Amino acid sequence: MSDLGSHKFKEQTLVQTIVVLIRNTTWRCGKLEKTIIRHLHKRHANFGKPSMSIRDIMQNLNLTGKKKDECMDAIKRLEKRNIVKILPL
Repeated sequence: MSDLGSHKFKEQTLVQTIVVLIRNTTWRCGKLEKTIIRHLHKRHANFGKPSMSIRDIMQNLNLTGKKKDECMDAIKRLEKRNIVKILPL
């Protein structure tokens, strides 16, 4: 039972983080990863900040249910490839 609670806590803290675009490259990225990068780049190109909270990304891309988990995995893969950086809020 404690594993379930810690998983929920981990997911909650991950949603309360900010994603910062470091590089605008979509080489070898999947469809969802490309949409995340494109969304962050368009926001930055319109004189906005290159960062956005994960919750706002999910709301703007209309992700629900299982797609939310896929989005979290895609953001983690992008961080692993040094395309975005995840910062605590």
